[in-house]
Amino acid sequence: MITEFIITSGEQPKRLDLFLANREREISRSALQRLIELGRIRINDQAVKASHKIKPGDRITMDVPKPEPLSIKGEAIPLDVLFEDESLLVLNKPPGIVVHPAPGNWTGTLVNALLHHFQTSGGTISTIGGKERPGLVHRLDKETSGVMVITKTDRVHRALAAQFKHHTITRVYEALVWGVPKKGRGVIELAIGRDIKDRKKFSPRTTSPKESVTEYVVGRRYGKAAAHVLLYPRTGRTHQLRVHLASLGHPILGDHTYGGRKVCTLDEVVIPRVMLHARTLGFVHPTTGKAEEFTRPIPGDMETVTNAFEELILATHGRAGGSAAEFHLAEDAC
Repeated sequence: MITEFIITSGEQPKRLDLFLANREREISRSALQRLIELGRIRINDQAVKASHKIKPGDRITMDVPKPEPLSIKGEAIPLDVLFEDESLLVLNKPPGIVVHPAPGNWTGTLVNALLHHFQTSGGTISTIGGKERPGLVHRLDKETSGVMVITKTDRVHRALAAQFKHHTITRVYEALVWGVPKKGRGVIELAIGRDIKDRKKFSPRTTSPKESVTEYVVGRRYGKAAAHVLLYPRTGRTHQLRVHLASLGHPILGDHTYGGRKVCTLDEVVIPRVMLHARTLGFVHPTTGKAEEFTRPIPGDMETVTNAFEELILATHGRAGGSAAEFHLAEDAC
């Protein structure tokens, strides 16, 4: 896979291998040095040494061979199936499971579980996503829980992909956020793309901004420290909800990538993960033409956190002159 980018004017001169090691965190520095030696990483179309100093305006081209797994095998991982017919399957994804195999996660993924499910049930799975992403029309982050749809045939895959592309899918998310947004409801319009300095993050600081729109409604307020928010994404960019809420100054609790360490603990309540749940998914069934909608409540770990917040509110109101506004977010490790 070939990628190309330009060194920005604010970048300080440094060794090529060191710059890339900080930017391409999925590739080790030694691996980057080997790619440079092989001429797979070039500056301004010229082969250089790993010690070459970059400068603003340099065009770096990387031809990184894609690692391939020996095979992707089905694994007997339990699935919470909400609906299944000959065309598709709807499931409730638990938090903590990666959706599809990738470097560092070739096993134990949702795809491994799906392959086992279809192997034992005699069902089929669409192939458009390739051998690493069979049946996947969309995805959820590892720590995000909630409703997903899996396609069994290529025809159904294309039909559902078109609904996602034209934003006719119904999607509702629930999140617990740091602090309380000033407005009870609003729309966040912020174009985002892969961050120019940290390729694992998405932000407005990008060379490829894509339109991103999220509607939000504040539900329960936990003093001034936290809030329960309903999210209605109008577009479906990677990390969109996490980036948009962080742009408001209210990152999702547990999301240290976009919120830092401050969002990991509320008083004595430890936040176990990114507090984001895909609550509702609705679409038109490509085979029957019927409107389908599936909803699942927040999982146990989010419910535990919300119950702890409620107890804190009761405790602070019970103190003389106490107020829920006294809650604080401690800077603890995520």
